Amino acid sequence: MEIKRYAAIPAPKDMVSRKGEFDLAEGPFYDKRYKRFSCIDITNGTLYFNGSEGRDLVKLNQLLGAAVPVKDSSAFVLAAADGIYAADKDGVRLLYDLTKDYKAWQRSNDAKCDSRGRLFIGSMSYDEGRGVGGDLYCFENGALRKVIENTGLANGMAWSGDDKRFFFSDSIEHAVFVYDYDIEKGKMHNGRKLFEIKDGVTDGMCIDDEDNLWVAIWGGRRVEKRDGRSGELLEVVEVDADNVSSCCFFGDNMDTLFITTARNGEDVDNGGRLFTCKVDARGCDIDYAVL
Repeated sequence: MEIKRYAAIPAPKDMVSRKGEFDLAEGPFYDKRYKRFSCIDITNGTLYFNGSEGRDLVKLNQLLGAAVPVKDSSAFVLAAADGIYAADKDGVRLLYDLTKDYKAWQRSNDAKCDSRGRLFIGSMSYDEGRGVGGDLYCFENGALRKVIENTGLANGMAWSGDDKRFFFSDSIEHAVFVYDYDIEKGKMHNGRKLFEIKDGVTDGMCIDDEDNLWVAIWGGRRVEKRDGRSGELLEVVEVDADNVSSCCFFGDNMDTLFITTARNGEDVDNGGRLFTCKVDARGCDIDYAVL
């Protein structure tokens, strides 16, 4: 079968900020309530957003792994290196101290919510001397619990439309895994490898309304559309940047990808720019955090 290919185009420089480019852009979200785009710059510890309520940013003095919009509010919940925070118009406040659970050389990486508003956070090592190592956690009702142990580098997450499958990218494994998911308990089991790649690293992802995954390939200059049941490669979005970090759907029809990339300390190509690409698919609305 011939693989359909798209070409992403550079996004408007003011899509989320006047800055236009980032060191390590990640965690894109589109909030239809406010027509609001958001993403983070991990190494600069900054959340950028732009929408009907205006343009703004939240700056932390630490690495920031993710920022997820909150239900019934314009606030965000932040997964940072040392804690889980809430950020709103009144400022930033600590919700949970992660130093009680993380090792000294770990930080938060990607984070997303299931349809009940539980926040899932992947941890990772940021000390090369320690090697790799992290876990996947769930934050619910003010408490944190570990749900998957000994991941390599916990990254992209998505849930099927019926809430029965959980998809999880472990970047060290260069693979995406699928688990059976219990939405009532917020637990997953029976994990198995859905697919792996040889020429790049599986990073952040999103899902469309047919349960196909759109997976950013770090070091691969692309986003791959993969069948959520078989893992088969269906389509490719080519991106003019080496390190593609994540993506989400946006727009009135939710048929356009918002794609983040990283310079990652190197001023090469278009690393750190944002891209967009209209595709023949429709994304799902995001699941909001419940605090």
